[in-house]
Amino acid sequence: MVRSLEVLTRGLIDYAGLFPPAKLEMSPAVEHYARYLQSEHQAMLGRFICPASRLEELSSAAAALMPGTYATSGYREFADVSDAWRLSVVADLGVVESIEAADAFGARHADEAGGRAKVDAIEARVPSTDIDEAIDELPDDWGGFFEMPWDKDPRGFVTALAGDEGCGAKIRCGGVTPDLIPPAEKIADFLVAAAAAGIAFKATAGLHHPVRAEHALSYENDAPRAVMHGFLNVFLGAAMARRGADHAALMRILTEDDPAAFSFDDDGAHWRDTSLSTDEIAETRSRFALSYGSCSFEEPIDDLKTHGWM
Repeated sequence: MVRSLEVLTRGLIDYAGLFPPAKLEMSPAVEHYARYLQSEHQAMLGRFICPASRLEELSSAAAALMPGTYATSGYREFADVSDAWRLSVVADLGVVESIEAADAFGARHADEAGGRAKVDAIEARVPSTDIDEAIDELPDDWGGFFEMPWDKDPRGFVTALAGDEGCGAKIRCGGVTPDLIPPAEKIADFLVAAAAAGIAFKATAGLHHPVRAEHALSYENDAPRAVMHGFLNVFLGAAMARRGADHAALMRILTEDDPAAFSFDDDGAHWRDTSLSTDEIAETRSRFALSYGSCSFEEPIDDLKTHGWM
């Protein structure tokens, strides 16, 4: 990849194979993650996302695959790696109980060499009025991502997060039925509000493809179809929002459905007559638009190859 696209996609995808529409069992999900960590595209891979209620199951299924372990005969294809797996834990047990479960998991998989797996983020749904209390429960070296209802005015929610370094918002961009996909207007509202408040965010769901287009929403033969948001639309839009783009400008890039309107070189990314420098993209990715959760790591890569960007 050219440098701007490499910077844009570095650590972009948090692997959520346990969640719909893939909804894999634990064993194949961790095997996929281990394989992706050793693939030629491993630089695009971020955390493994796991519900707090399934951390014990993860420990068992991934025992032979985590760093610092020796693969059993069934996993000879996986070479040992030195870096601990990074996990983001979805707080399906409630915030306090999920943090306790994640902390116990981290302690069990820590060692002097840096550990086999490390939890460094919690993802939770809490009302904006409870965000401060939830943040107070987080260990100092963990991040927290709090999911904002996309059908509500985002300004109050992001204001509640402002000033809490290491924590950010979470915006849902899709789902397995059309009604779960937020209109582009709502994503533009969110990007404007988050940029104004100076808070970071991650996205989740629906961003399997780089450019906005109609796709099947799941892998069943009779799956409903709808227009899905593209991760290039959203993350380049985030860079524009951070630069100060208004709602109308963000709507234009969020609704762009022509792949030919995007191009990349070492100096920057270009959408029609707008250019974003590689440095701007790097700043956006490190401080504002951090990652997105996807149950597929392969579909985004396949599409980037199809469009000739990789």
